Amino acid sequence: MDFTPQQAILTLGDAFYDRVAAADFPETRLRFRNQRWAEAVGLGELSDDDWITHFGLFQPLGGSLQTPLALRYHGHQFRVYNPEIGDGRGFLFAQLRDAQGRLLDLGTKGSGQTPWSRFGDGRLTLKGGVREVLATEMLEALGVDTSKSFSLIETGEELHRGDEPSPTRSAVLVRLSHGHIRIGAFQRLAYFKDAESMRALVDYVLRNLHGEEPGPDAPAQLLRNVAARTATLAGQYMAAGFVHGVLNSDNINVTGESFDYGPWRFTPTWDPGFTAAYFDHAGLYAFGRQPEAIHWDVMQLAVSLRLISEEEPLIEALESFGDLYRVAVARAILWRFGVCPRDDQSNARFLQTLDAIMRETQMPVDRLLFDSFGGIVPGIYSEAFDDVRDQLAGFTPRKDRSHPYWRRTNPCSMLIDEVEAIWAPIAESDDWSVFEAKVAQIREMGNALA
Repeated sequence: MDFTPQQAILTLGDAFYDRVAAADFPETRLRFRNQRWAEAVGLGELSDDDWITHFGLFQPLGGSLQTPLALRYHGHQFRVYNPEIGDGRGFLFAQLRDAQGRLLDLGTKGSGQTPWSRFGDGRLTLKGGVREVLATEMLEALGVDTSKSFSLIETGEELHRGDEPSPTRSAVLVRLSHGHIRIGAFQRLAYFKDAESMRALVDYVLRNLHGEEPGPDAPAQLLRNVAARTATLAGQYMAAGFVHGVLNSDNINVTGESFDYGPWRFTPTWDPGFTAAYFDHAGLYAFGRQPEAIHWDVMQLAVSLRLISEEEPLIEALESFGDLYRVAVARAILWRFGVCPRDDQSNARFLQTLDAIMRETQMPVDRLLFDSFGGIVPGIYSEAFDDVRDQLAGFTPRKDRSHPYWRRTNPCSMLIDEVEAIWAPIAESDDWSVFEAKVAQIREMGNALA
């Protein structure tokens, strides 16, 4: 397709962002280029030199934003409100449309300091960039609505961090996302009691990100959409066995698209208490608490929208989250088993049975889903899985096991030990072959599941 640049964000006006400049990096070495998505948005024919010019030196893409924009927002961080945040090491670089006409953003991570950097250096470690590529590739393959890692360029600076050996290498990441508007953007407007800007942001999101014209009760319309989309995301997280780690309200996109990956992990077993972030001492964002955490964040959106809406329709929209989540998680898990969902009651009964046996046996999540894809639990599984086996047999397979991926001995997983094993040769000898091979394996799995 042809590149279709946009500047929709500018219709909101300067009260929503700060115009900034990218850091002047001493080096720009291309490490990852998402050619698949570049072609999907009309940028596939860029040479590597032109790619670096735009995504390492940040020369504007013709017809899109001429100046990077650091977006303004607030947010609850581990349930504590923080009015001092915003895009502190990233900015919105460009907007464009894909072949389906969706408005997409190209945003950065590690592109330098902004007015919201506080005491940070505005940089990203190369390891952090590699981890984000691995997270987004894995989640996309597992059917999660996620931002896409579009570009990773090493930038030649030595960074000092407390959570990894220092000095460490630096990078700048560009992510392709269906908008970068967070719940925290609405919280900021509520904090300043800026009703006019709140109405403008509601209309912007409905028109440009939800594809709808604002109705007579636009705030409730927005909240219903966000509740539905984030409930779906919560279900997808659970089916993927994924733990985001930092589900603060400034990390929840109003499109329901997952993004911004820091201390993420995949759980080895169905352990509701499994956490990703070493600093999450209370397990607030543990694997099994993620739906609750996301619902809580959506509640903060509802609280913010009270500035321009009556309470009753907002409460009604908010209360839809639980039922929407229960439907979404069952359907997402059945998708991973390679079967078509039935009625909601049958889907929910299967999930309840599966949840109980997975907790009891602590069977590795990826192993069971790999072995049972297509709707048949192999006979090697003990009689403890009989109820799962019997119920699963009542679902119609949506895809068989003919793809070469299913002839592998082991499933494609992404547990923390493998992440470290992928990083080690890069750190020790600048060997990217293990990383590149893993991305290829992930995409093979995605093709087999899709």
